[in-house]
Amino acid sequence: MSPATDIVEVRHALGRYPVEISVGGIERLPEFVERLAPGRRVAVITDRNVARVVEHPLKAPVLVVPPGEASKTRRRWADLTDRLFDLGFGRHSVLVAVGGGVVGDLAGFVAATFARGIPVIQVPTSLLAMVDASVGGKTGLNTRHGKNLVGAFHPPSGVLIDPGVLRTLRSGHLRGGLIEAIKHGLVADADYYDWIDHESAALLARDPARLETLVAGSVRIKAGVVSADEREGGVRVVLNAGHTVGHALERWSRFRLPHGDAVGLGLIVEAMVGEHLGGGAGLARDLAARLFRIGLRATLPGPEYDEALLDGMRHDKKALSGEIRMAIPDTPGRLAARGDRWTSTAPRDIVRQALGTARTLLTESGFHTLPPAA
Repeated sequence: MSPATDIVEVRHALGRYPVEISVGGIERLPEFVERLAPGRRVAVITDRNVARVVEHPLKAPVLVVPPGEASKTRRRWADLTDRLFDLGFGRHSVLVAVGGGVVGDLAGFVAATFARGIPVIQVPTSLLAMVDASVGGKTGLNTRHGKNLVGAFHPPSGVLIDPGVLRTLRSGHLRGGLIEAIKHGLVADADYYDWIDHESAALLARDPARLETLVAGSVRIKAGVVSADEREGGVRVVLNAGHTVGHALERWSRFRLPHGDAVGLGLIVEAMVGEHLGGGAGLARDLAARLFRIGLRATLPGPEYDEALLDGMRHDKKALSGEIRMAIPDTPGRLAARGDRWTSTAPRDIVRQALGTARTLLTESGFHTLPPAA
């Protein structure tokens, strides 16, 4: 193991697993897999885009899926499961997910259900997956009712993160990972929140040392949260800040709006909801400025779509009896606690007002790119 490897341990109900972070670490993937899943037969799941640009030294069957959220379906899950059985895989197997969040979610759910559960090792190749999706054990598929509504908690046996592969990542996808990292700082660490803003130019330029520091910072925050609340019964819901609105925007756009951009807009709107509820004054404007500096230009769809967005928010996993609930940021490093420990009721009229106020703020701040139409 390289002395430069940063290791973060994640605890869960059945044990623990390592998250190893180092530039060039993907070259150690065969040793990593054998150490964590000794003697098991290996299959790799990836997508077409990643398969073209990310090289890894594993010698194993590779199951390739189309890129994008459209692959996170029950039909694709069934196809992958059948292909594994066709190749003779069984209970003494391990899946290695090489890709972004979609591949990680899909491969994780296949592993959770194949032969009643086999190990999975996550090798995230997007910044978004490195700082967020690969850690925590949540897997999921999308349905016509919303994102990740079918899934399971299935912790990986380990996560191997090589920030060096980010040189192949498109700038929009890099921004998506930075937005999730900003969210981590916003809900848990004000110093980290400010560090990202201070180092944003170097991060956008893909400085390897700063990217490694960013990934390690976010992984530590997320590891601390998920170790305390593996199954999202309490504090883990703070990681959903921005996602109630963000998932509704993704669903409205039929998943053509990138997840990171949707979460960025969601953070601004949900901070504005907090302001309308009497807290977090100025936070939405501060967030907008920070997100603008890392290149976010998407704005909200017009007010004629507000009802569709509100209906989408009612289908969020945090909703109770049709009531919209949000993990609302209050000040950097802290979430507002209203109504219960970690989420707050967001009345439809307040959310509607917040959408309008946020839309005005975005226009005044220079956001101008309309999201893809539904």
